[in-house]
Amino acid sequence: MPSETTLAQPPWVHDAVFLHVYPMGACGAPATNDFHGPPVARLNRLLPWLDTWASLGVNAVYLGPVFESSSHGYDTADYFHVDRRLGEDDALARLVDGMHARGMKVVVDAVFHHVGRGFWAFRDVREKGQGSPYRSWFSGLRFDGRNRFGDPFVYDGWHGVDELVKLDLRQDAVRRHLFDAVAHWVKRFGIDGLRLDAADAMDLDFFDGLHAFCRGLDKPLWLMGEVIHGDYRQWARPGRLHSTTDYALWKALWSSHNDRNYFELAHTLKRQVAPGEGMYEGLTLYTFADNHDVNRAASLLKDARHLPLLYLLLFTLPGAPSLYYGSEWGQQGRKEGGDDRPLRPPLPEPPGPADQPPGLRAAIARYIALRHQHAPLRRGGYRELLVRNEQLAYARELGTESLIVAVNCADKPSEPLALSVTGAPDGEWADLLEPSRRYSMRGGRLQLGALPPISGCVLRRA
Repeated sequence: MPSETTLAQPPWVHDAVFLHVYPMGACGAPATNDFHGPPVARLNRLLPWLDTWASLGVNAVYLGPVFESSSHGYDTADYFHVDRRLGEDDALARLVDGMHARGMKVVVDAVFHHVGRGFWAFRDVREKGQGSPYRSWFSGLRFDGRNRFGDPFVYDGWHGVDELVKLDLRQDAVRRHLFDAVAHWVKRFGIDGLRLDAADAMDLDFFDGLHAFCRGLDKPLWLMGEVIHGDYRQWARPGRLHSTTDYALWKALWSSHNDRNYFELAHTLKRQVAPGEGMYEGLTLYTFADNHDVNRAASLLKDARHLPLLYLLLFTLPGAPSLYYGSEWGQQGRKEGGDDRPLRPPLPEPPGPADQPPGLRAAIARYIALRHQHAPLRRGGYRELLVRNEQLAYARELGTESLIVAVNCADKPSEPLALSVTGAPDGEWADLLEPSRRYSMRGGRLQLGALPPISGCVLRRA
């Protein structure tokens, strides 16, 4: 099983709290690119938010697609220039500089599985047909039929979507082009990492080559792959990627609340990070409550009162947690007929609208602050202490320091709870969220009493 050491991740990742922004939506960019209009520096609309995000405790930002594309950003037309709907290259450099000045690392979307039909090399194929020197760049390209756009050839698309043309990542010329783009992003913008889009649909040896290439760059990059299903260890392993998205935990976080069944969440955590048996013990996976592709957490949960509990769990469990822009105040958003735009709205002026439910933003800031203040929440192991349908308790342990998290999602007080904490010395424990609350540890038994309805606590030895 790979360890954090063998994966050789940049050290900052273990302490990261991400803010995920989808710039095309957040900045109010037009839905389509005419490729002729002058650049409009809409990325500047994010600059007033930087201090607000920093005040939340954010120290890393994942920026969705920012390079020239035809529509939503995942149909790249040019990897070497910022999308004109977001501004010129200087606009992105200014934004990254602002983030770095506030101690934030910056990870950008690397969309390497496919390109858009407006991609310069694919346009050459459309113009020259079999005479194009780039015809080998695209997977499944054959000149024995017509595609639905009327071109005299067919090709592979992402999940059969013809607007997204699959690259042949086995071709040396394709790899060189993509790797050169990464080197350019590092040199021109000073990025700190890549989020590899559609990683679970790509050749694994491409990532091996990317990892080897990145070792020769001026700064270490964090490489994280978008993986929906499968064994994350196929991608996150030495010499390949450092991390993947954790969709298994995402599903368990909201589903366990909707079903009032913390056994689902406990099972996922046991499978992933239980000491000595967790599949991903030692990995730092990218964890989240929502993102640009799935319904907002506030729209997924049946009971909005569970939102603070969900975020308390997210920020006290293992992983590199991420907050999707707007969700800190309970932004709603559902896919409608496959349309992702409701998930990706424009950002208002900071600090944004009133919290729904009230106090959510302040609660999230408090949870993030605790994560920054206490190393076990960032780097510690996970140990289950108690699981019931509506109550869950676990320890985060690092060396001799231990924190205990307990939650109750029921509408009424829990039964009196006592936790068995092996090896814990006798004494008092305090709730870091409510310091006046004290609990007694005697003989390895922590007497929690009855947890209040829809509440959580983070305990540390007083």
